[in-house]
Amino acid sequence: MPLTKNPKERAEMAFRLTKLLAFIQRNRTPLLLTGCGAVFFAKTFYHVFPGHTYRKVYQAWHKGEPASLSEKLENIFQDVLKDCSIKSPEKFSAFAAYGFHPVGAGVPWLPAGAQIGIPSNFNSSTDDPSGITDRTIFVNGKELEWESDSGVTLRNSLVLSPEAQKFVIARELNRLGSGEPILKAAVGPVCLIVACVFNVAVKQIYLLQSRLVLFRGAVNIVTVVFGVFAYIFASDGLNHWVDYHSDRRAARLSSDYAKGGLEFYEKILTQNKTLRVLMGQEGEALYAHSGNLFPGYMWKLSHAPFTSRRDKILNILKNEKV
Repeated sequence: MPLTKNPKERAEMAFRLTKLLAFIQRNRTPLLLTGCGAVFFAKTFYHVFPGHTYRKVYQAWHKGEPASLSEKLENIFQDVLKDCSIKSPEKFSAFAAYGFHPVGAGVPWLPAGAQIGIPSNFNSSTDDPSGITDRTIFVNGKELEWESDSGVTLRNSLVLSPEAQKFVIARELNRLGSGEPILKAAVGPVCLIVACVFNVAVKQIYLLQSRLVLFRGAVNIVTVVFGVFAYIFASDGLNHWVDYHSDRRAARLSSDYAKGGLEFYEKILTQNKTLRVLMGQEGEALYAHSGNLFPGYMWKLSHAPFTSRRDKILNILKNEKV
């Protein structure tokens, strides 16, 4: 049987394609707005309902039940809310999260508010690291021995002072309070609108609507490339701004917060250096000698380097009265 369709089928397909293109051309504005709205909603959905989405993913469990936040960490959280002068503290809540670093989601001015996940290792201290050492961690398929040299270094880097803990929580409060989830969700739709306006403007300026499909196709390809690069740079730029802004606001609360931030990033860098050694080639691909993360995709660096964030806090301690 021949692989090609008969002329009647080809003509019918061409007719349907022409109708589809004509429909898109007539309704391009509603379709664009609908697409932008869908992208925005997809990005903000779990921030609108953090208790039913984000928390269920990051909630720590103990003996088949959701773990509760210790009284010590709840008191620290309330202290940070006061130090940050949060106008509506009832809009922020904390829960026990798994992992070793705080997480957060939600938008404080929406009904569901914002939720901060505080890991159980924040209960640990140098004298009692049980919140860390009672966990089993596998590195390259092998169980990490906490009493080995690397295990001791990693354990010590996971124990944070109360000042460092307060800094990290304040950073999360400021990140969510700045509207980061909404800002990040808006990047995609804005870049999409700009790319579409760019495409239409170029075609109208150079009268490409009446020219060969080849010219219009070339403009479409350029538009796609332009949109992708615009999204990458805008998204990374926004992430870096939020990182620095949140760190700066937390560090400026007091000298204790600034010193806590300095300690936190020093320990993050130590963790990454230790994991670089433990993970071998995979670790060398993830972490630099400095302890920073390598870009995930060539030039794309989603978050500000840890060394840069540490240095900016150090400058605050040296040059500003906090």
